[in-house]
Amino acid sequence: MALFYPPTGFHFLVRFEGLLLKYPGIPDIGFQEVGGLSVEIGVEEYAEGGENRFKHRMPNPVSYPNLTMKRGMLVGSQLMKWFKDSVEAFQFEAQDITVILLNEQHLPLQAWNFINAWPVKWNIEGLNAMENTLMIESIEFAYQYYRRIDPTDLLPI
Repeated sequence: MALFYPPTGFHFLVRFEGLLLKYPGIPDIGFQEVGGLSVEIGVEEYAEGGENRFKHRMPNPVSYPNLTMKRGMLVGSQLMKWFKDSVEAFQFEAQDITVILLNEQHLPLQAWNFINAWPVKWNIEGLNAMENTLMIESIEFAYQYYRRIDPTDLLPI
């Protein structure tokens, strides 16, 4: 019998650091899905003259995909106001985004902090008069890099 079980991936919240100060109201923390928690180190291959058995492989800079989030559409949310400012006024104010995985007692297990993120894409699933489904919106963010946060740093003192 296993003594440790991997955590489930359905109990999480998202914090937009600094967004509440600019756009007062109820914070946007609930999302149905978060994707793009990934990092890749590129590899460059170099051929050496006279050496035909292999190519030298060297690390390249790190690359990060866009962070994607899905949820039921909210009218008048802080996040949509931030996105509206970016699209209509072409004012890009980067904010840090923190994704926090929680345990069954609602305590942080793991967190990821996305540094200097800004919205790059917003999408809603198509309207269909023949279906009785919720409006789902997808939001995509570009960011500089992310770092893992020690969960003890997130606990209230």
